[in-house]
Amino acid sequence: MNKYSAEFLGTFWLVLGGCGSAVLAAAFPEVGIGLHGVSLAFGLTVLTMAFAIGHISGCHLNPAVSIGLWAGGRFSGGQLLPYILSQVLGAIAAGGVLYLIASGQAGFDVTAGFASNGYGEHSPGGYALTAALVAEVVLTAFFLFIIMGSTDQRAPAILAPIAIGLTLTLIHLISIPVTNTSVNPARSTGVAVYAGGWAVDQLWLFWVAPIVGGIIGALLYRAVAGNKA
Repeated sequence: MNKYSAEFLGTFWLVLGGCGSAVLAAAFPEVGIGLHGVSLAFGLTVLTMAFAIGHISGCHLNPAVSIGLWAGGRFSGGQLLPYILSQVLGAIAAGGVLYLIASGQAGFDVTAGFASNGYGEHSPGGYALTAALVAEVVLTAFFLFIIMGSTDQRAPAILAPIAIGLTLTLIHLISIPVTNTSVNPARSTGVAVYAGGWAVDQLWLFWVAPIVGGIIGALLYRAVAGNKA
């Protein structure tokens, strides 16, 4: 249960910190943090939690990461379901807290998106489904590739949280205009259930694409790194 509690709390922190920065601070008058600040916030949530709970649960915080690590031979299939359940519940709990905070402001409108991921008319930059699918698959694949590499027994373990956190920051810098950046089904679910409507209708993409990308990235790393991966 320690591992599952850690994944719950870690994913809670990722959604509260990352999506919270987007909802509460991105466009705040005069001192809004914008795309760069939101990207950094997501990276910092992973970096800080990797140091805090990496030694407890591995700090996956993401169903696509758990499934990718399983595909790459780094994680037991018997733990997949409880890990994913803990991650999704943590994300939904964080979404609830964020909703309570955000709704305290006059004029709050959850239907505006609530940091949800989307494509087509719900993409921040108006990108179509195919573009969103390609972006999510490719970026999640590289995310897993870097996670596998930075946590390889031959890599300097103390630097892994930094590499992984900066990778997530870079991913957001690339793809916030395309999909608002998912690469994490739990993160997408945690806010979509409160936004409802189109956010729930389009949620399937942000489960399918990151999971496919995660598996591809893990298998690519195994092919490149060889038997010692």
